[in-house]
Amino acid sequence: MRPQQAEATFTPWEVPADLPALGEVLYERCTRSLGGSVARISINRPHVLNAFTNKTMKDIMIAIDVANRDPSVGVVVLQGVGDKAFSAGGDVRWEGERSAADWFFDMPPNHTVRFSSKPVIAAVRGYAIGGGNHLAYTCDLTVAADNAIFGQIGSRHGSPADGYMARYLIRVIGAKRAREMWLTRRRITAEQALEWGLINAVVPLAEHEKEVLKWCSYVLDGSPSCIRILKAVFDLEIDEMAGDVRRYAHMIAPNFVESDEAHEAQAAFFEKRPPKFWPDPQ
Repeated sequence: MRPQQAEATFTPWEVPADLPALGEVLYERCTRSLGGSVARISINRPHVLNAFTNKTMKDIMIAIDVANRDPSVGVVVLQGVGDKAFSAGGDVRWEGERSAADWFFDMPPNHTVRFSSKPVIAAVRGYAIGGGNHLAYTCDLTVAADNAIFGQIGSRHGSPADGYMARYLIRVIGAKRAREMWLTRRRITAEQALEWGLINAVVPLAEHEKEVLKWCSYVLDGSPSCIRILKAVFDLEIDEMAGDVRRYAHMIAPNFVESDEAHEAQAAFFEKRPPKFWPDPQ
């Protein structure tokens, strides 16, 4: 039987004094009464449901590096600012401004999780859609509030994700469910996500932060070196897939980003109408 241990408490969140300048994310740290600290990285673009740009991804990478270099940090929490969205994925306006070269050689958001040497917990409130969804399921653990909604929308909005962003979901929820999520773009509630194995836990929104810290404490109870080794071993499965990022999209549709099809998808998004991908029947 596991020995009884006093319940951990955490200090208030604070911003480290020597933090590098960050524009689109927030970095905070709190310390556990039983030892170890938690780094919390928040996408700070609530005006667009925390949709990200390449600047956001760069800021997250800087924040991950800060957490990696801090010997007191044993686990990282990734979230979006506010209760409406973890992240709605790539900012459609930013995506529409990219050239084909920008798109094929960008940094997929999932890389930010793989580059963390410490476990990353996705704390999901509200929408985790598109890139926000696959960013969340690439995290080591996902704790969701009961208002969370998950789904993929790339094929509707002209964002042809490929590589391990899609493939890895088969490992998480199985081939049929993964294809269902990506091909039908059906939105999944937090309860359904728990049933499918997409997330680890779901709690009422009011209890979400407390539950996330409880899961952080579970991780911090382990040997830090052993936890980092396990993180690296689990990530090896993703690393073996990472070489195919953008390869199939480039083979099948090298001009997609600048095509009429992509422009129609983006225009439909901003005009709040269904996209018209097919000609009218004769």
